[in-house]
Amino acid sequence: MMMSPRLRKFALTLHITSSVGWIGAVASSLVLSLAGLMSQDAEVVRGAYLTLELVARFLLIPLSFASLLTGLTQSLGSKWGLFRHYWVIFKLLINLVATGILLSYTQTFNHLAAIASNRALSDAEILALRSSSPVLHASAAIVVLLVATVLSVYKPQGMTRYGQRKQNEKRNKRTQKNSALAQSG
Repeated sequence: MMMSPRLRKFALTLHITSSVGWIGAVASSLVLSLAGLMSQDAEVVRGAYLTLELVARFLLIPLSFASLLTGLTQSLGSKWGLFRHYWVIFKLLINLVATGILLSYTQTFNHLAAIASNRALSDAEILALRSSSPVLHASAAIVVLLVATVLSVYKPQGMTRYGQRKQNEKRNKRTQKNSALAQSG
């Protein structure tokens, strides 16, 4: 089931927008995490982790799901297919794993925001907030999402067995059609 060119371009635009937005939201998370880790000002630390939880809830999670859904739509409605090329499968796996890790990591965001929401932070609470974990997760997420971006741009060769079989079936149908036209003409 192939999409029309206009619909395919619209779906591709949505996929690129959500994927780039996801990368931008992760970059914002990295900046906030660094501010929370390195600042000496308790209010900056508090604000960083309160904002980080909002970014996770209202940007990271929705954009990760939007990227997943638009990517599935693109693959199922275009010539690339979902299981025909290894690079598409790798992108799907990257997205599923990244989204899964993000969903499980939201507990950490919620925990840090709960600590940060206390009006009078003790020195121990400020120390607990200064975790390198969000910085490491955001850094790794950027690398992983950039790998997915590179796969999208370069589309490395390599068809799965299923893709090769489908390509051969299509080629055989074309050959049969051309032979039938040549015999009738």
